[in-house]
Amino acid sequence: MLRVLAPMAGHSLAVDEVPDPVFAAGLVGPGVAIRPAPGRQTAVSPIAGRLVKLHPHAFVVVDATGQGVLVHLGIDTVQMQGDGFELRAEEGGRVEAGDPVVSWDPEYVETAGRSPVSAVVALDCDPAVVRRRPVGVDVEAGDLLLEVECG
Repeated sequence: MLRVLAPMAGHSLAVDEVPDPVFAAGLVGPGVAIRPAPGRQTAVSPIAGRLVKLHPHAFVVVDATGQGVLVHLGIDTVQMQGDGFELRAEEGGRVEAGDPVVSWDPEYVETAGRSPVSAVVALDCDPAVVRRRPVGVDVEAGDLLLEVECG
């Protein structure tokens, strides 16, 4: 069972509340969205594993069993081309759950005309296997967001 932790503080939302049709439809995978708390934050790794993809606006961590988790910081933030984001880790490196990955300011994302709502998604996983998915509650970085059994 994969335990996925909150990568940032904020308010948890159902993934279908993400203002992006691909995430909202669950096409990327099951997960939870977070409306980030105000102020500059550092997004942390939601699981232990290897940081296989790292962009200023998104990252993927894959655990020892091959299960991946995508953290996408805001919507359409790829268009910001890294402006307002600071990498705190290296692609290909090993991370533990809670290790810093990207620092960013959700309020700056909003002033740039983008939504700061962030998706946390278990990749290549059937939505029916989500075991715990608290939504509509405030979370802190490191709080349990969901448990899934994707294998």
